Amino acid sequence: MAYKGVLFDFSGTLLRIEPVATWLRAALDATGTTMTDAEFDHAVRELDRAGALPGGSSPERLPAGLEELWRIRDRTAAHHRELYTALARQVPLPSEELYEALYVRHKSPAAWAPYPDAAEVLGALRDRGVATGVVSNIGWDLRPVLRAHGLDPLISTYVLSFEHGIQKPDPRIFELACRELGLPPQDVLMVGDDRRADGGAQALGCGYLPVDHLPATARPNGLAPVLTLVD
Repeated sequence: MAYKGVLFDFSGTLLRIEPVATWLRAALDATGTTMTDAEFDHAVRELDRAGALPGGSSPERLPAGLEELWRIRDRTAAHHRELYTALARQVPLPSEELYEALYVRHKSPAAWAPYPDAAEVLGALRDRGVATGVVSNIGWDLRPVLRAHGLDPLISTYVLSFEHGIQKPDPRIFELACRELGLPPQDVLMVGDDRRADGGAQALGCGYLPVDHLPATARPNGLAPVLTLVD
């Protein structure tokens, strides 16, 4: 069938977070902190293993006491900050202010790169009169990131988990998004890299198109199939 509306995930679907090394280097520069090359390389490896970068790798092992917080991390801004700063603090760094700088950095537009075909696909959908939205499990307002990269004018609505206290794959978040688009679920396609979370839209009757969570340069046209599925 031809869909009349398309919902997109954010991280790993429309945009990709920077590598851990770039993330840490930006925080060091922001705080005026220095590390030796060996210290830096070790910290990068350990931060990655800890899953400390939101939108990056999942933790190899969750520290005791953080299991429940991990499960509900995107329901509120406070949960998100508490979880990710706790994960970062598993890695000793030379300055306490670095932990805050890391969290602040990952929310900045400079930390995110749009996938190469994101603007083209969103623009084509707009030109065809197809309603679009972003549905994201996230603990902060991503609108400024989309705005800075020129994508915000191409998006009709946003449904963010921390603003509603609901996380994907809960069907209620997709139901809310469909209402925002003014369309029944069967007319809406969900696009995302997480087959469990984003694929949860199928329980409501939406279609689902999976994409691969790859570096932006390694997925130049992963969103293009959307255009063959819309009215």
